[in-house]
This record gives sequence, C-alpha cells and structure tokens, in this order.
Amino acid sequence: MNLNLKNPIVFFDLETTGTNIVHDKIVEISYLKIWPNGKEESKTLRINPEMPIPQEASDVHHITDDDVANCPTFKQIAKQLAQEIEGCDLAGFNSNRFDIPLLAEEFLRAEIDIDLKRRKFVDVQTIFHKKEQRTLSAAYQFYCDKELVGAHGAEADTKATYEVLKAQLDRYSDLPNDIDFLSNYSSFNKNVDFAGRFIYDENGCEVINFGKYKGRKLVDILKNDPGYYGWMMQGDFTLDTKRVLTQIKLREGAR
Repeated sequence: MNLNLKNPIVFFDLETTGTNIVHDKIVEISYLKIWPNGKEESKTLRINPEMPIPQEASDVHHITDDDVANCPTFKQIAKQLAQEIEGCDLAGFNSNRFDIPLLAEEFLRAEIDIDLKRRKFVDVQTIFHKKEQRTLSAAYQFYCDKELVGAHGAEADTKATYEVLKAQLDRYSDLPNDIDFLSNYSSFNKNVDFAGRFIYDENGCEVINFGKYKGRKLVDILKNDPGYYGWMMQGDFTLDTKRVLTQIKLREGAR
C-alpha cells in the first residue's frame, strides 16, 4: 500500500557514537524522502562527529574514526539538511525516543533554527510494538517476508523502515493510511520537549515526566521550588529540554 500523504515524509535513520542524546553525535544519516506523488529521493551522509567513536559503537554500525576523518561535520551540512527536510513529516524506527531528539540536539549545537515541533512524527517501531512486540529485523521478516541484510547500517535500516510501514498499512485494516493518525498512534506520550522530560497531560498542561516530581505540573514546581530551574539548567539535560524549560519559565513570569 502506498502512503496517503498531504506533505512529503522523510524516513531517516542515524548511526551515532552512542545512545546519550546529550553527549553523543551523529556519524551517519540516511534518509528517504517520499513525495505525495510517489516520487522518492534518498541520500546517505557520513559525518565527522569531532569526537572518538567508541569501539562498542563501531562494533554495531562498523563505522570507525578513519571512515569519517575526512567527512564534513554536522555543522557543515546542517543548513542544507534543514532545507531538504523543510515542510516534511518525519518517520523512523524508534525515532521518537532517539533519532528525532538527537537530530534536534545536533541542529541546536549547530545553531540552526529549525522548528521540528511543527512536523508529524511517525515511529514505525511503536506501531510494531503495539501490534507485534519485536525488533526491526524481526519486523522486516514478519511484515515483508525478507531478511534484513545490512542491519545497523543507516541506509538499510531506513529503507526497511519505509517498507515495514507500507506493509503494516496493508496488514491492518484498522490502521488508517493517514500521517496525522499514524503520528498520534505511534506516540506513547505527547512530549513537550523531544527527550520527553516534560509531557502534556489530558488538559494540555506541561507535566514533569521524571524524578521526584514526576506527574506534577511544571509551573507549580517552578513556583514552589525556585532552585529547580537552576538545577536543570546546570544538569545533564539536552539543550532542547533546557530551551523549553526556559520558555515556560519566561512565559509564566510574564503573566
């Protein structure tokens, strides 16, 4: 089944130096851009992360320091990448929890102002887990009846994710071919920040989603615990989380 698109959608996958959104960097990005008329464009870029790639990361994606030594940095490609995904919805496998937060962090580090919050996000892994509870390789075998050759390579994973979503739409008659629905369905929470430190409750209020204040309204904590803001701003949190926190603090202070 072909996707019913209102906007172009970009399927993408990242290979990185690790899984820490705050500290780790992208070493490879591959994306497949699907237009509403069915046209497809793909690109894979190796990126110099400006830090050593740990051996445990290289063991997974087989990209070494030597492989990226002469590649551009993310800052050098960020402006062009932002232009290429402008106006597009985004999709991936475990993308809501990792790829999108890390991509947003890299754009902030590069000082590129891109508003990803205006996009729809479809996480194919979440759909898969809600329906079948497996991994990408198993999903590819289950839905497409194919073996995923080159798993943990950004290009292979990106193409497999696109094929899996189309196969999911073919398999589940109750799964509408609609990006708005798929974006909502593939989200466990409605995040305020990409890392999910803050989420919206059923009334649209920002709620803390971790630590001792989990489940409490953020505005209440900012009011009743003045040191909380400073603790977070000095803590090991993403730039995006700190930016969102500051915006909410300024908003409340202006009232």
